[in-house]
Amino acid sequence: MKVSAALVLLLAVWSARWQRALPDSIIHIGAIFDEAAKKDDEVFRMAVADLNLNNEILETEKITISVEFVDGNNPFQAVQEACELMNRGILALVSSIGCMSAGSLQSLADAMHIPHLFIQRAPGGTPRSSCPPTTPGIPDDYTLFVRPPVYLNDVIFHVVMEYTWQKFIIFYDQDYDIRGIQDFLDKTSQQGMDVSLQKVESNINMMITGMFRTMRVEELHRYRDTLRRAVLFMSPASAKAFISEVVETNLVAFDCHWIIINEEISDMDVQELVMKSIGRLTLIRQTFPLPQNSSQRCVRNNHRINNSLCDPKDPKAHTLEITNRYIYDTVLLLANTFHRKLEDRKWHSMASLSCIRKGSKPWQGGRSMLETVKKGGVRGLTSLLEFNDNGTNPNIFFEILGTNYGEDRGRGVSRLATWDPIHGLNGSLSDRKLENNMRGVVLRIVTVLEEPFVMVSENVLGKPKKYQGFSIDVLDALANYLGFKYEIYVAPDHKYGSQQADGTWNGLIGELVFKRADVGLSALTITPERESVVDFTTRYMDYSVGVLLKKAERTMDMFACLAPFDLSLWACIAGTVLLVGTLVYLLNWLNPPRLPMGSVSSTTLYNSMWFVYGSFVQQGGEVPYTTLATRMMMGVWWLFALIVISSYTANLAAFLTISRIENSIQSLQDLSKQTELPYGTVLDSAVYDQLRSKGMNPFERDPMYSQMWRMINRTGGADNNVEDSKEGIRKVKYGRFAFVWDAAVLEYVAINDEDCSFYTVSNSAPDRGYGIAMQHGSPYRDIFSQRILELQQNGDMDILKLKWWPRDSPCDLYSAVGTKKSGSALDIHSFAGVFFVLAAGVVLSCLIATVETWWTRRKGSRVPSKETQADGPSVRQDEPCHEPQSDITLTLRPSSNHLSPACCATPLDSTLRHTFAIPSRTVFCQH
Repeated sequence: MKVSAALVLLLAVWSARWQRALPDSIIHIGAIFDEAAKKDDEVFRMAVADLNLNNEILETEKITISVEFVDGNNPFQAVQEACELMNRGILALVSSIGCMSAGSLQSLADAMHIPHLFIQRAPGGTPRSSCPPTTPGIPDDYTLFVRPPVYLNDVIFHVVMEYTWQKFIIFYDQDYDIRGIQDFLDKTSQQGMDVSLQKVESNINMMITGMFRTMRVEELHRYRDTLRRAVLFMSPASAKAFISEVVETNLVAFDCHWIIINEEISDMDVQELVMKSIGRLTLIRQTFPLPQNSSQRCVRNNHRINNSLCDPKDPKAHTLEITNRYIYDTVLLLANTFHRKLEDRKWHSMASLSCIRKGSKPWQGGRSMLETVKKGGVRGLTSLLEFNDNGTNPNIFFEILGTNYGEDRGRGVSRLATWDPIHGLNGSLSDRKLENNMRGVVLRIVTVLEEPFVMVSENVLGKPKKYQGFSIDVLDALANYLGFKYEIYVAPDHKYGSQQADGTWNGLIGELVFKRADVGLSALTITPERESVVDFTTRYMDYSVGVLLKKAERTMDMFACLAPFDLSLWACIAGTVLLVGTLVYLLNWLNPPRLPMGSVSSTTLYNSMWFVYGSFVQQGGEVPYTTLATRMMMGVWWLFALIVISSYTANLAAFLTISRIENSIQSLQDLSKQTELPYGTVLDSAVYDQLRSKGMNPFERDPMYSQMWRMINRTGGADNNVEDSKEGIRKVKYGRFAFVWDAAVLEYVAINDEDCSFYTVSNSAPDRGYGIAMQHGSPYRDIFSQRILELQQNGDMDILKLKWWPRDSPCDLYSAVGTKKSGSALDIHSFAGVFFVLAAGVVLSCLIATVETWWTRRKGSRVPSKETQADGPSVRQDEPCHEPQSDITLTLRPSSNHLSPACCATPLDSTLRHTFAIPSRTVFCQH
């Protein structure tokens, strides 16, 4: 009996000791983590260590753990490791993996009745997508979803609606399951929003480079417009790399507004994203409410959390991931569950389970343990962790952070609103655009001097330069209306800008690309290449290519009066006068006309020539011709003279008022077809690029551009092209050169030339226009464009144009000769030849008069005086005369009492006297 009593006492003591030691061995938790999530394992072990030190929860009991790492994309491995943990005997399974392996673990837990606390982990930190349910809603669902459902679709939809976006693009990285935003896309489609999708590859630089290589300029420009509004479903690391790349490649500017949504965005991520981005940035992330009392931040009821996890001053606390927080709270929840089970004495021991062996029975205490976990709740690092009836955690909060528009990398971030499933959006969001009030804004404007768009009006030493011009007038009109001020400086290289071999831009465009200026203003044309890197307002003036040429110089031609007829024609006319005069003489000699009584004229060759010439110049003649043949000849001659004189008079008027030039250039086609006059433009300018692109385009129908490009690009463009427009204008004025440039600039030069020595030709249809350039994404573009349209609509723009291109210019822009519009009076040069002929005639007449006077005096000295004739012998009338000679010359002299010794008085026949109408006192002497 004593032995039996002693044995019973020994068994009782041993049993009591066993009961006290039993809790230390039955609280066994298994964990399966993704092999890439080492931080989860670290926090899991830290939580177990904290609870094992807390005697208020488990008292003397201790928690033991078994941890296995698996490939998140290998469900078979996850099931195999879970079975191994069940064989060791676990009370609950904690997993932090992706959806692919979680579904297999969920099925296994349902089959073995093991409470499975699943913490969804997104691969690579990308935003979560809802896991597809395996057997939703069944009573035997042993999986509890520690992380709340994915509400990203609801949050982003409310934010986009508040911002009133109608068009944007969604970027997502390669690890994100695009099926997660299907509900969001359906809602935006119902609202009529234009949403684009683009996947961001792992090699972002290669992706961006590929877009620049494959996209045309127009496509790239439209793509930049799309990037003004974007939503990023990406991990913080991918978002940082992507933002840095698009900012460096100038795909976005400071008027862009991007939304980054991810539950997993730390404070450090926020600071780095703001530093790398420009424009406005909105960040949506999950947040956890903190106790108001800072001293209670690490104390949760009867448990104190490790300071490295809850103290904001500890750097380690800022690196916690959301899954780390939920893992810590899961261990805390399980510890409280075990505590209640031990207090209620409803503990069910855990035996080793074999999930591989056929016919294996599940754990009998699994349902009781699951219900205890679902009814419990703890406050930890995630605020309140609890489960509803369907095994999900309903407690989630989002905060919406944002920056203002701008390119200041150090701009602050503020909380704009919050969101939760119960209350929805709490706060006001607005994507406020820049209004028409720009008062207080000072714009830095870069320009290039180009008459008449931008010119220096005042340059006083020590004071800022003042500018004037058409573009300056437009800028002043915008500044007066919008209220901004500006500072102007000239581009350092005095160029408009072109893309260099390394891809960078110089000149005015380069100043905007490198963000050294806000606005570019000059005679700046809108081209696709420039629009690919900067923004342009709407055109404020049409643009076309023109040519500046020098007018034909009027030479001093003293014989301009002879210009209407060619030299050969003048020779023919002179020969005709001689021929007709000779014919008239011959006709009169063959058939002498009957002269009227008292006529003193004779039909000599000299008189015939004089008569024909007088009738030709419409001055009449002295010899009357009465024969029919002669009159017929003279009638035809007068008709001929009438036609010739009329033609001469008409042509003389034209030739004295205008001057002709042979092969004048009146169009770009005329310029391209000729090769005698060299022409060119400014190297690396918009005109140069336009002629090059069209000239080298094999599909260009008009061969004019290819011909012009061959001339301009002769010897590589060094001979015919110039460095700036002023040099081109000088070459036209002082040499043989045609300058191809902006038609508006050339017209201004031609209008204001003092000598009116230029004229211009240009295309009739403008193909582009002048615009104001701004940084890509500038918030001022739209309001500038709107005001420019208003100026054009109310006629103010036309008034500004007339100031620099007046209609009443004294110079003719389109005439190829050096004439002025003011008056058409002829100058002395036009009549110099006429005066020269008159002077020559006067001199010749005086010379002939001198010769005649000398001849008359010489002849008169040989004739006897009247006294000598009176004293000389008289010839008797009955004295016979000498025989007539064959050559008879009739000399009519007045009758006198004395006759010359060489003559004798012969009575005239009455018929002869009547025919020639010789007076009766006239004698007829025969030599």
